Amino acid sequence: MKNLNLILLIIIGGCMKNIKIPEAEKQPYKMTVHGDTRIDDYYWMRLSDKQKNAEEFDSQTNKVVEYIDLENKYTQTSLAQTKKLQENLFNEIIGRIEENDESVPYFKNGYYYYSRYESEKEYRIHCRKKGSLDSVEEIILDENILAEGHNYFAIGGRSISPDNKWIAYGVDTLGRRIYEIYFKNLETGELLNSTISNSSGSVAWANDNITVFYTSKNETTLLGEKIWRHKIGSSNLDEMIYHEKDDTFYNGVYRSKSGEFIIIYHSNTLVSDYQILNANNPDGKFKNFTSRRKEHEYSIEHYQDKFLIITNWKAKNNRLMETSEDATERTNWKEVLPHKSDVHLLSMEIFKDHLVLNERKDGLRGLRIIHQHSGKDEYIDFGQVTFTARISVNEEFNTNILRYSFTSMVTPGSIYDYNMDSGKLTLMKQDKVIGGYDQTKYHAERRYAIASDGKPVPISLVYKKDLKNDPTFNNHGVPDNPQNLLLYAYGSYGSTRDPYFSSTRLSLLDRGFIYAIAHVRGSQIYGRQSYDDGKMLNKKNTFTDFITAGKYLIKNGLTNEDHLFAEGGSAGGLLIGAVINMEPQMWKGAIAAVPFVDVVTTMLDPTIPLTSGEWDEWGDPRIKKYYDYMLSYSPYDQIKKQNYPNILVTSGFFDSQVQYWEPLKYVAKLRENWQGPNNLYLHMNMDAGHGGKSGRFRRYREVALEYAFMFNLVGIKK
Repeated sequence: MKNLNLILLIIIGGCMKNIKIPEAEKQPYKMTVHGDTRIDDYYWMRLSDKQKNAEEFDSQTNKVVEYIDLENKYTQTSLAQTKKLQENLFNEIIGRIEENDESVPYFKNGYYYYSRYESEKEYRIHCRKKGSLDSVEEIILDENILAEGHNYFAIGGRSISPDNKWIAYGVDTLGRRIYEIYFKNLETGELLNSTISNSSGSVAWANDNITVFYTSKNETTLLGEKIWRHKIGSSNLDEMIYHEKDDTFYNGVYRSKSGEFIIIYHSNTLVSDYQILNANNPDGKFKNFTSRRKEHEYSIEHYQDKFLIITNWKAKNNRLMETSEDATERTNWKEVLPHKSDVHLLSMEIFKDHLVLNERKDGLRGLRIIHQHSGKDEYIDFGQVTFTARISVNEEFNTNILRYSFTSMVTPGSIYDYNMDSGKLTLMKQDKVIGGYDQTKYHAERRYAIASDGKPVPISLVYKKDLKNDPTFNNHGVPDNPQNLLLYAYGSYGSTRDPYFSSTRLSLLDRGFIYAIAHVRGSQIYGRQSYDDGKMLNKKNTFTDFITAGKYLIKNGLTNEDHLFAEGGSAGGLLIGAVINMEPQMWKGAIAAVPFVDVVTTMLDPTIPLTSGEWDEWGDPRIKKYYDYMLSYSPYDQIKKQNYPNILVTSGFFDSQVQYWEPLKYVAKLRENWQGPNNLYLHMNMDAGHGGKSGRFRRYREVALEYAFMFNLVGIKK
């Protein structure tokens, strides 16, 4: 058997030497801005939606698809020796998932709503029971039936009419996040023949149970830009009630929790704006909540005869204010809770006698409860050093029960009902790990690296206590032998990657990996200032924070350059592209998932989906100072001839957020400049968008590929 294995290794090694590395055709494309000329040899890889969706491909489309096919085949062939490992990992990962799973029911307007999965089915079944959980189950949508015949399928915006008779839901079968809205009669089971196309997928019901409001998208930029009024069953054309002319704004419409208002929202990176309409008067005219103002962000919740408002007006980390529903202009707002420099107010939930706030304090997301009558003010104590708590689904208003979610690096996702008067806590559900999971065998902690400017960079860590190469840590909390370690970060749009549990991650931890999240600037880990310090002309702090975290982990002996891996996706993929240009020798390998890497070219082109809405995040390169700064870190533009780490790049052909050609061009240019013995792989999913394959299980094929990529580099065979 040993001789056979040796022969197989020799054969595989010989085949690897003969694998032809893909080489993309170069067609120089000149771009001159601010007197600076850049040459993009791979600009030709960009296809329009029309070209991608045509029944017959033109010559350019064929050339692009053929190159993608070469890259995909190269990856498959080069990693062929991991095929069995990938299959084992996939089965291991999905084997931990409860197949017959069910969500915790919530009560709304006379019904209990929940969803469930059935064994071996990829999609959810949405159900309800009238009045009692002992009532007969009513299946309102079976996604498995709706998904038949589609390689990709996603439901968006399920909403029930106030009289419980209708459900409106959006369907996306491409992955571009453009939905067609259907209306189903829940009493007869019949679908209306008329649908709404090119939408964001959701509707807001008026109280007449006939009128809905929805958002249509610009077919080029994919931005929601128009709000429409639609009458179910009417032959009249839909009425456009709002058209946003400023293409830096995202727009949408929703129904207030109180059911008394239809609310149109407009938002960009720095500005929030709302219009309101009484839901009992669907044919009426919307009115502005307050005047749109520069750098004013806020959110609103209707409560009895007033609105509560979370606002950054004279409050960097937000404060809570209120105003009468009849006098909503900002000059009428009154402060309820003042601003705190060390606490970031994130969201709220309103009940008859209680107000619940989701706040971030000391970098951790927790829950604060204010008793409306007594004025009692308290935080829920979760008893862990690193965790994430969020307000869950709370559709009832007249209740003293708060439903919230809780997770940590070692605690599976849990749903609790908390009696805000008595303090009684009831665990409603904890995600089950099939095959067993012993939380006591894993350890989570938070460490702090210090950036060059003195700012702390928190690092959330989790590992199995009996690490493969080292059963104990020394007195300083440092392993005697450096471990394989995967360092992850995102770091943009103020989005904070809080500590969370993942049963998928156990496949890393049980093989001796440490998993770490670097809470870099560009997130809001320490409030709004952390975000401001990692965007626009401060964007490089995001990258240097990640490098600082990696160097800390190496210096403190947890890992070294031969065992350290980096991962990020989307804007986090930009992070990965930047840091491997800046510090290529630090990493054994890097995973860039759907990476935003061609920053300057994309941000110069407002016809590319989402570009115009992001100039306040990255800067507008039509202005020279932003052009120069973005060019100095843009991963695609900063590629140079050097020894890069092993890299796996993943993408989706129909990605609506990061167009497929960015990672495709990125890989082609990396190949042109590649030095040294390491390997570069591209995995392009040809029937998926930004989030990868749809379905409950299929998406883990790509996770198995990512894990196998890393395991192969450090000699883990099983």
